[in-house]
Amino acid sequence: MLSGYATVRGTRPPGGGEVAKKRSALSFERSLEEFEKLVERMEQGELSLEESLKAYERGTQLSRACQAALDKAEQRIQILTENDGKLAAEAIDGDEP
Repeated sequence: MLSGYATVRGTRPPGGGEVAKKRSALSFERSLEEFEKLVERMEQGELSLEESLKAYERGTQLSRACQAALDKAEQRIQILTENDGKLAAEAIDGDEP
């Protein structure tokens, strides 16, 4: 374990890292796809005011989720870069390297 890189969320069950990574990547892809579809619908200008507000609210949620996933990925890359490309024993948020 590298000092200074502690798990933020706590421990996970053994073997959960790969499933969590796949779910996170899939979640990012789905969120981005849903966000793009929402933008297309809003750009068409055929939504009512209420529908537009709901779409905007959902789009904001999706945008934040995607940005958080990208920020997390960037942190992991920085950790690897700082360690000369060697995998860290423990990565941010407890993700397996």
